[in-house]
Amino acid sequence: MLKAPQILVRTLVLAASAAALLGCGQRGPLYLPTGPAAGQRATLPETLTPSSGSGAAQAPAAAASAPR
Repeated sequence: MLKAPQILVRTLVLAASAAALLGCGQRGPLYLPTGPAAGQRATLPETLTPSSGSGAAQAPAAAASAPR
């Protein structure tokens, strides 16, 4: 049989877990931005492998064309 301290500890742990799960979410509706600023952001594959993204291909071309 459970004793009063065990019940109290389990209740507090359950309440703290529920509060942590409810408090860590993003508020408001989720949406994909479509404005002009959104076009300049990196996509997920570019974020995961930045060396193979289009930004990496542009950097050497700009450096090669710069006069010395």
